Amino acid sequence: MRRAALRLCALGKGQLTPGRGLTQGPQNPKKQGIFHIHEVRDKLREIVGASTNWLICYMHNKSHSAKMSPLSIVTALVDKIDMCKKNLSPEQDIKFSGHVSWVGKTSMEVKMHMFQLYGDEFCPVLDATFVMVARDSENKGPAFVNPLIPENPEEEELFRQGELNKGRRIAFSSTSLLKMAPSAEERTTIHEMFLSTLDPKTISFRSRVLPPNAVWMENSKLKSLEICHPQERNIFNRIFGGFLMRKAYELAWATACSFGGSRPFVVAVDDIMFQKPVEVGSLLFLSSQVCFTQSNYIQVRVHSEVASLRDKTHTTTNVFHFTFISEKEVPLVFPKTYGESMLYLDGQRHFNSMSVPVTLSKDYFLEPK
Repeated sequence: MRRAALRLCALGKGQLTPGRGLTQGPQNPKKQGIFHIHEVRDKLREIVGASTNWLICYMHNKSHSAKMSPLSIVTALVDKIDMCKKNLSPEQDIKFSGHVSWVGKTSMEVKMHMFQLYGDEFCPVLDATFVMVARDSENKGPAFVNPLIPENPEEEELFRQGELNKGRRIAFSSTSLLKMAPSAEERTTIHEMFLSTLDPKTISFRSRVLPPNAVWMENSKLKSLEICHPQERNIFNRIFGGFLMRKAYELAWATACSFGGSRPFVVAVDDIMFQKPVEVGSLLFLSSQVCFTQSNYIQVRVHSEVASLRDKTHTTTNVFHFTFISEKEVPLVFPKTYGESMLYLDGQRHFNSMSVPVTLSKDYFLEPK
């Protein structure tokens, strides 16, 4: 299918209108539905997490000979969400747009953009990349999707970037610290941190002291428990992924706020893999921990799992990674154990993968090393 027909602009209360190709064309606000921030607060997770993404994917796979799509589209991965602004104005209108940027055999990469009206133009607020997969009508197995045909150099570049993103995701997964040992540079970093915590008054590897302006990683944890009620279910009768993301974000924000001692602002979310579905009625355990800090940046990891009531076992459903920026410089976080050291290195990797530059305001310009 042609890409130009896949562009969508989500405007108003769920109203969708075709866009103007891949570039942002002129908009006439008199002919478009609009909604305000108090409506966004309640509708954001539905629009971004489900409605717009799904409609883009369903349009891409639309068959004119069938009244209903034979496919079920599900979110496999939230690859990256980058914030461009620190705050949203409660007075100005908001617009969403998106398009399919790359297609494989059964998966699609979808780009989402959020804009807010400033003066006479819509300015970028948020950029997101999702990986969606197609399933058969009964959601029992994979299904093929329509190919994507770039029609001009700009679209060819977007498709090429999608290929690079796929390669990056594969490389990041293959070098995971759960599969491979840290690099020589990372091992040196951990050893230097370990040496800096040894008590100079004793000749012992067991006597550990914190350097100035530092916190042990084990003291940066917060936990919560959620009961998954039926009103949070999706069309597949499972708990909606947007609900899981919101709960994880709220706990991560509270963790960053408690750790930094001031109000944090999220600047990036990445690598949210939906490993297992969460059933209605599940007990959802969320564990949040600061795993890396630098200057006024806080990297928070949230681990979610559900408990089996029969055998009392816990199963991991998601791992979330959030990058926050604090209003002031935050303490360094130091690992004590080897496991915490791996969390530190993993957090450092996610922090360094953050897109740059990102302008949150005149006072915040993100430049991770």
